[in-house]
Amino acid sequence: MRLRWSGMTHPGRFRRNNEDAFLGLIFDAREVHYLGKEDELVVDDDQQFVFAVSDGMGGANAGEYASRIAVQTVTKRLPEALRTAMHGDAVDDASILRNLYQSIHLTMLDMGRAYEECNGMGATLSMVWINPKRLLFAHIGDSRIYHLPAEGPMVQITEDHSHVGWLLRQGRINERQAKMHPSRNILDQALGGGIRKIDPQIGSVGIAPGDTFALCSDGICDGLFDHAITDIIRSPHPRMADKRVSQRLVDEALANSGKDNLTALVVSVVEL
Repeated sequence: MRLRWSGMTHPGRFRRNNEDAFLGLIFDAREVHYLGKEDELVVDDDQQFVFAVSDGMGGANAGEYASRIAVQTVTKRLPEALRTAMHGDAVDDASILRNLYQSIHLTMLDMGRAYEECNGMGATLSMVWINPKRLLFAHIGDSRIYHLPAEGPMVQITEDHSHVGWLLRQGRINERQAKMHPSRNILDQALGGGIRKIDPQIGSVGIAPGDTFALCSDGICDGLFDHAITDIIRSPHPRMADKRVSQRLVDEALANSGKDNLTALVVSVVEL
């Protein structure tokens, strides 16, 4: 199996700082390496890949700091957990991810109590963990992970942790109404942010050559309807066909909205 990925982040048209962050890692039992913004690699049997998007929240620069804490903790703790499991301390992968999210959550709560400038600091975190056998995903907040299978329609595999997201899933409002709802940015679940107890969404997806996964912060989803995300990835307009896929998503969302920071990370499974 070969993976191809492309990531890009942008502060948007109205914000000076960028509270979004994204991450690409490759690791095994011995070492960890950061991945570049765009590349492709063959997945060997003992290699693990992680891709993540985080959107920070908080006053001053606390939101920017929060998203960095999220991705840095993933970089440190996930390979450590894998090494521990390989040495006989049997912990299932879902528990590893839950423990990881809990660790980030408690770190942010502790920092919020210890430092006034970090009070209320929080972040979303949406990530995929890939090896040749499976793809696991973990998620909290309102960033999103979309699955575009080799055949068939795109599916949002994560749930927006907000009342507006619940209304949309229940069919009580449509996608356009959700984008305009006055409470769309109020989250029920996030890392930190003064939330006492978290329940991250953990799941798995079968993968096959031709599959694509798009991890998007809410700035992308604010500027693009789901059908537009599908078209931009699968059949882009000739005027944008020469751009890398993450840039296509950011540029189009920026042109349509750009009110928030924007991050897109697109990972494709390519047939050898």
